[in-house]
Amino acid sequence: MTLPYKTALIIGAGAGISASLTRALTAAGMQVALAARNAEKLEALAAETGAIAFAADAVSPEAVARLFAAVDARLGAPDVVIYNASARAPGRLAEIDPEALRNALNISAFGAFLCVQQAARRMEPAGHGAILLTGASASVKGFPLSAGFAMGKFALRGLAQSAARELGPKGIHVAHFNIDGAVRSATRPDPGDRPDSTLNPDSIAQTYLATLRQPRDAWSLEVEIRPWVETF
Repeated sequence: MTLPYKTALIIGAGAGISASLTRALTAAGMQVALAARNAEKLEALAAETGAIAFAADAVSPEAVARLFAAVDARLGAPDVVIYNASARAPGRLAEIDPEALRNALNISAFGAFLCVQQAARRMEPAGHGAILLTGASASVKGFPLSAGFAMGKFALRGLAQSAARELGPKGIHVAHFNIDGAVRSATRPDPGDRPDSTLNPDSIAQTYLATLRQPRDAWSLEVEIRPWVETF
């Protein structure tokens, strides 16, 4: 089934899930824009896939507005927006640097709000679009020494739920993805004694594309992705 969208913007792009999404979306015929604070790190991926890289700070309202305007000018208004940016402020509650936690909340949640806002301004008049927000296990359960990450991801999930209920009736598909497991990478290979216990980012990307292909009378608003061998 062909994707019912033409242009995607991935914010917080890098290796892993974002790179797999870029390859999958471009292979499906979509034009893809990538955004990160450091656009230079995206050059190889952009060259490989034909995506266009932009530099932007997701926690700055002005920078996010400029990013969307730049994508509008180069590719047209994106009808898929994917927010992958997040940050952690690990440590004991009594010792966490408040500014580090503030930064984590800004990146994981406030930046997502700014991008959803810009996306909504473009998608509502068209009555069409999709906004996908990448969460984690911490979106639904907090872990010790990880309060900042959980706070940001809980807020992201709340944003997704509110946006889905507001924008869904206007033809905009909003979905939150709980990446409930470790994502496989060059620095985090699948353990030899537990094959398939990490999530292949290419497989995650296929789940995102399957969600984009859903008919609007049966949209998923919350998607949980975990390894099939997981016991919890």
